[in-house]
Amino acid sequence: MTTNGSTMEQSKSQHSLPENANRPLARGEVYTPYVPATESPHEFTVKSLFFGILFGILFGAANAYLGLRAGLTISTSIPVAVMTVAAFHALRKFGGTANILEANLSQTVGSSSSSVASGVIFTLPALFLWGLHPSLLQMTTLAMAGGLLGVLFMIPLRRFLIEREHGKLPYPEGTACAHVLVANEAGGSQARNVFIGLGAGALYKALTGWAKVLSDEAHLRLPFLNKGELGMDLSPALFGVGYILGPRIATVMVGGGLLSSLLIIPAIAWWGEGRPPLYPEMVMTISEMSASQIWTRYVRYIGAGAVAVAGIITLARSLPVMIESFRIGAGELKGRVDAEVVTVVDASDASAEDSAPGELKKSRTSRDLPLKVVGIGILLIGLTLTFLPAPFDALQDNLERLVAAVCVVVFAFFFVTVASRIVGLVGVTSNPTSGMTIAALLGTAGIFLVLGWTDINGKAAALTIGCVVAIAASIAGDTSQDLKTGFLLGATPRKQQIGELVGVLTSATFVCLSVMLLAETFGFGSEELPAPQATLMKLVIDGVLDQNLPWGLVAIGAGIAIIAELLRIPSLPFAVGVYLPVSTMTPIFLGGMLKLWLERSSRDQPQAIGRRDRGVLLGSGFVGGEGLLGVAIAGVAFVQGARPAGIGTGWLGPEWLASTVSFLAFLVFAAWFVKRVRKEHV
Repeated sequence: MTTNGSTMEQSKSQHSLPENANRPLARGEVYTPYVPATESPHEFTVKSLFFGILFGILFGAANAYLGLRAGLTISTSIPVAVMTVAAFHALRKFGGTANILEANLSQTVGSSSSSVASGVIFTLPALFLWGLHPSLLQMTTLAMAGGLLGVLFMIPLRRFLIEREHGKLPYPEGTACAHVLVANEAGGSQARNVFIGLGAGALYKALTGWAKVLSDEAHLRLPFLNKGELGMDLSPALFGVGYILGPRIATVMVGGGLLSSLLIIPAIAWWGEGRPPLYPEMVMTISEMSASQIWTRYVRYIGAGAVAVAGIITLARSLPVMIESFRIGAGELKGRVDAEVVTVVDASDASAEDSAPGELKKSRTSRDLPLKVVGIGILLIGLTLTFLPAPFDALQDNLERLVAAVCVVVFAFFFVTVASRIVGLVGVTSNPTSGMTIAALLGTAGIFLVLGWTDINGKAAALTIGCVVAIAASIAGDTSQDLKTGFLLGATPRKQQIGELVGVLTSATFVCLSVMLLAETFGFGSEELPAPQATLMKLVIDGVLDQNLPWGLVAIGAGIAIIAELLRIPSLPFAVGVYLPVSTMTPIFLGGMLKLWLERSSRDQPQAIGRRDRGVLLGSGFVGGEGLLGVAIAGVAFVQGARPAGIGTGWLGPEWLASTVSFLAFLVFAAWFVKRVRKEHV
């Protein structure tokens, strides 16, 4: 690929991406990245790997905590990127050097941990809920297998999804990350907001979860509505997630939560008045239950049905994308490289692969890992899952493990292609990983039901298969976004792909260790860590293999999802809102509404963009700070051999006063956030 050197130098001096970075290319037009293919700066260096691994471990643990508490995770590419830029600028004061492609490689390595965390916390806590205690070796092996499969299966799709679909698939996080890295090349001031957010999130968590001078939730009972109750988790992390998600998704999610708390729970309370215990509850009557108990025993199944059907609808809508992606993927795996994405390189291009002048050959910015490596890697992972007892230790012989390995590979390839395309449209945070996992679990549980593997070992095996598939789908979305960032900047895809593999291998153990630590300290299904997604997966497997689901409740949830679709409401986030307690959705809604107000009250577009970026970085810091301190509290309690009691005794006054004071304290926190976001040049 030939480039105009003077034009590129001018672009760099202005610290902006080329004009055609965000739009489809005209016929015959070529995208020239920020760092042209004719240049070959350092990328895969010791410092880029070190900071990527370090920040990946930190945000992986934080995302694991967030997911176990709230049932969702966020993309960490941007906060990892700006923290890396800040670290590189600090190194320059001591004589070190670094460039934008090294920073990009670092965020590529670091961001993969969040995807590993998503797949792990969506599934493996169900083993603990069954009373099983998976080993660290089993959990790590499953996490590594899923992560490696997700990266490898995505590699053949890169040229089609990233290069050929440039401008048609926006890949929002990947594009935003590229803009952030370019804007920060001249200075790392934006990183200050991430670090301030880390400190603020950790401090607030210390006041609620350690010193216990504030309550971590506020509740308001509605006297005019039987069992009606509103609540709010006073969580900076959830507040930050709401700002990151934005007003639309936040509103849809809280709408689902309000449907549960203000309509479904009161309706069940009214209908069950004076009746004996109703299945699936066999002891207490509905009249004896609190609102939270009604949610646990009844609404949870309604929400599960809604999430399952909404996930399947989302996948069905993506069917044309699946077919096209499979066609491209099969062609790439057979080694057919379309001449449209192979560039004629002048003999003077030092970045091109060695070949005769004028031949078709790949430039530096178009080199992927060889398909031979991809195929061998997938084969080795399949053999490992078949012959190594640790991953599927519930299965007794190699034949059973072979069936499980085949299910993993087939479902992983299927959903990797879906996830890679979907995140190009809606982003990593909106990647319907839970829907894909439910579909994989339904398919696997159905196969196991036919084979007669319906005992606890069959359930555990089905769950572990779902774990690998969930991680593969999640990491494929992250890989796609990172490769989009690299495409815009001019990175070498092969080095980024190796970076993704390194990120998976280095973060898997720490993510799984964090999950085990939290399980031993708080327990899953507890008030602190309800593990909602894993509980949902457990319900799905139990229902299929035991054939005892309360199908009436599930059918109500399915109907809710279908009605939402007919009303053109995004069914998956609405269903998640129905499934999760409304107290979880309320701070997310508050964050989303503040984002809407802050951007609309801006005097011009640059100010709105500045407020958006500062808020996203602060919100990401809130997630990291609260999550890391939560894991740290669990670690201290684990070492002490006791559940975390904190250093304080808790609020001694009445509950309503504790809720009021804590709610007011959280409003002060939100006001500080608004002031910080509105402040220019911070």
